[in-house]
Amino acid sequence: MKIDPGFFFKNSLGKDPLLPADLGYFFPAEFHRHDATWLSWPHKQASWPGKINKIYPAYATFVAYLSRSEQVNILVADDRMQQFAQDHLAKAGAIEQRVRFHHFPTNDAWCRDHGPAFLIHPKPGWSKAIVDWGYNAWGDKYPPYDLDNQVPERVALHLGLPCFRPGIVMEGGSVDFNGAGTLLTTEACLLHPNRNPHLNRKQIETYLKAYYGVQQILWLKDGILGDDTDGHVDDLTRFVSKNKVLTVLESNRKDENYQVLQENLKLLESFRLLDGSSLEIVELPMPAPVVCQGVRLPASYANFYIANSYVIVPTFRDAHDEPALDIISSCFPDREVVGVDSWDLIWGLGSFHCLSQQEPAASTIPDVS
Repeated sequence: MKIDPGFFFKNSLGKDPLLPADLGYFFPAEFHRHDATWLSWPHKQASWPGKINKIYPAYATFVAYLSRSEQVNILVADDRMQQFAQDHLAKAGAIEQRVRFHHFPTNDAWCRDHGPAFLIHPKPGWSKAIVDWGYNAWGDKYPPYDLDNQVPERVALHLGLPCFRPGIVMEGGSVDFNGAGTLLTTEACLLHPNRNPHLNRKQIETYLKAYYGVQQILWLKDGILGDDTDGHVDDLTRFVSKNKVLTVLESNRKDENYQVLQENLKLLESFRLLDGSSLEIVELPMPAPVVCQGVRLPASYANFYIANSYVIVPTFRDAHDEPALDIISSCFPDREVVGVDSWDLIWGLGSFHCLSQQEPAASTIPDVS
């Protein structure tokens, strides 16, 4: 069965039977094979005040790795921005034939949060679908964001895919998936009144299950210091297989992140998956505090991006860089783990995972290895 391409479902939860989960759609794990990665080219000076020109070498290196792994779709405002991007990508050695530009203007670069959330169906013959969550720049912190909020709809129309509109705010960096029915998130973000003040925890869980096609929500508590998203999980804990997570821990007991991350660890240890099994937990160090102009930045090795051939990890010119890469490598024997300097990128309060959104390959067998 196929849903008409380009059809938009303006859902009223509980009233409209055409919900993704009811139809069998689900959001796969990031380690599921991709057809492409979607990006929004960075251009907002205020996101990297005084530093935006310094971020392009690292960003272009990120794209170059992606282009060796899968197709890369980059949103740009116009021909001028496209040429600027192409010049940087050529210097970084990106494979030109693997990079496609789309003239969809954006307000900012954080495609994880404003980009399309792709769903797949386990049965052959079903098209992919997109969830068009509302986007309000992390609680109306950084207006304007009207162009960013239009991105999922524009991508759905461009690709001719059905699009579901839940009518609530949700960000891709606030959730992580094991591809087998479990979603991981944080109370600090999803229960914050600057997102959906009219919804309680149970109601938010109902939306997550209906639109992501999951059956279980696991809640961590708070995020790391400096995270202006109010505690996105992609700086904390990431699924690397169906039952294994990497989670960051702070070794310095005097650091403000120490207790928060210990509390999250205890929760992870208490969780049980749908089959009753406990999580296999791999501990990942935190880098030493990264401070710029007196501001503590949310530097975390957990903000890696899982591509088809690579796992691309932010590094911070820190003694923990190599140990972190080794630990992450142990979790991905089928991919090459590479570190890319994120010293300047993190001044924007995010790194490679925050900047990217995967488009999964359609598959009749979910990859939950």
